[in-house]
Amino acid sequence: MSMNLGPLFDPFELHHLQLRNRVAMAPMTRNFSPNGVPGPDVVDYYRRRAEAGVGLIITEGTTVNHAAANGYPNVPAFHGEQALAGWKQVVDAVHEAGGAIFPQLWHVGAVRKEGTEPDPAVPGYSPSGLFAPGKPNGQAMSREDIRDVVKAFGDAAQDAKALGFDGVEIHGAHGYLLDQFLWEGTNQRDDEYGGSLENRLRFVVEIVEEVRHRVGPDYPIMLRFSQWKQQDYDAKLVSSPEELERFLTPLVEAGVDIFHASTRRFWEPEFEGSNLNLAGWTQKLSGKPTMSVGSVGLTEDFISGTFASKQESVEQSGIDELVERMNDGEFDLIAVGRALLQDPEWLVKVKEGRLNEVTAFARKSLTTLY
Repeated sequence: MSMNLGPLFDPFELHHLQLRNRVAMAPMTRNFSPNGVPGPDVVDYYRRRAEAGVGLIITEGTTVNHAAANGYPNVPAFHGEQALAGWKQVVDAVHEAGGAIFPQLWHVGAVRKEGTEPDPAVPGYSPSGLFAPGKPNGQAMSREDIRDVVKAFGDAAQDAKALGFDGVEIHGAHGYLLDQFLWEGTNQRDDEYGGSLENRLRFVVEIVEEVRHRVGPDYPIMLRFSQWKQQDYDAKLVSSPEELERFLTPLVEAGVDIFHASTRRFWEPEFEGSNLNLAGWTQKLSGKPTMSVGSVGLTEDFISGTFASKQESVEQSGIDELVERMNDGEFDLIAVGRALLQDPEWLVKVKEGRLNEVTAFARKSLTTLY
């Protein structure tokens, strides 16, 4: 029996982008690309999700062409002839299966530790040489470093368009480099890139402007941002709708088309006095389409880096509330992460009411590329 999933399977259009439904695969780091090159197993991994009906694939984080961009082993690069050739195979496979695909463009910043590939001698780079408030790591970026990274994002976006990707997502969330500039706790600069919220936004705005310049007016640019950080799940960039509007306005003016508002649980309200989540508030204040995310379809809750003992059935994992919120127009798109990582056919099974066949997420799926 098919479930009533309301607008989840409505098409979505923006500029030239045409999605067959409102469901995206969330970006998830997989560490299966030796020497930064995505191979046939990566191609098949993304193809399977597109073949099972996912409307938009957002790739795992892919590193821009900067010596300190990477922070983990076997992460795919988005530069260099071999890596780009591998991504071209991914794009073609997803398109053949009827899906659309964005690369997530990424720089880890001070999350990087010396000893990490590709050059173990390169330290982490960040606005103020801080991994977290009061926790030094690596070196503070000069203005020249900032210009180099802005250019690297522009180069990557230009390559993405040339390869046939349907748009790009800029990773500005979760305590990585762009977020380290946004977060007052890690941005202690006293120049034009630090201090006020508008100054802390400047680096990200310059990246968006450069990407927009490289790809033209009608190529979709998505920005992922979050309140929480891997360094501090309770961190806040903004504490009120008024501050959120101050945050969003310069980004809209710079060229962001879609905001991917990352929360750990999509059903949690962002500000007191309203049931709207972060994506809902972002849509309301920016006037732009938004994507929500956070524990969709999971049967275990992800808390502080571990799984809680509380068990929930698939029927209680938020599908009904998700449909209700989308029916209310709170946000336009929904990203599904670990549920799709575990079970490539999750969306088909949910659509057809085959909830008893959904495979519950298990940590061991992180060690495979299925």
